[in-house]
Amino acid sequence: MPSFATRIDVRDIEPSQRHPVIFSSFEGLANGESLELVNDHDPQPLHRRFELLAPREFSWNYLQQGPDVWRVAITRVNPTQPAGSCCGGCGGA
Repeated sequence: MPSFATRIDVRDIEPSQRHPVIFSSFEGLANGESLELVNDHDPQPLHRRFELLAPREFSWNYLQQGPDVWRVAITRVNPTQPAGSCCGGCGGA
């Protein structure tokens, strides 16, 4: 089981604030760090949003799949390069 940098139980968060809280926490993760998400339903809409906003930057692993509680490990992988830095992939062009 991964070590979690943070645990977010969205059942305790106002619905309109859930995604902003989750993405803010995710942005604070270092490469390889995980957050644990706890929800009362399958968070598939959130998964699709991660695919749109952070493709190839996360892994999504169910730890528990209902029927009353869903737990997901969201791990930061291959984070984007900070503004102004070069990954070297283009040869510096």
